Amino acid sequence: MPTYRYRCSKCGQVFEHVEHVAEHDAAHLHCPKCDSETVQHLPTQFFAKTSKKS
Repeated sequence: MPTYRYRCSKCGQVFEHVEHVAEHDAAHLHCPKCDSETVQHLPTQFFAKTSKKS
C-alpha cells in the first residue's frame, strides 16, 4: 500500500499515512498534533520498481 504525505493547514505539521489507493479519495484524516480536519495532500515522488532490466 502506498504512503501518502499530508500537511495540516492549522498547525503546519507534516505527517504520513499508509492507505489503500481506493481509500485515498474518501479518507477523512485528522492531524496527529492538533486533531484538525483541515489537512492537505502533499505531492510525493515515487519510483516504479520492476523485475526487468532496462
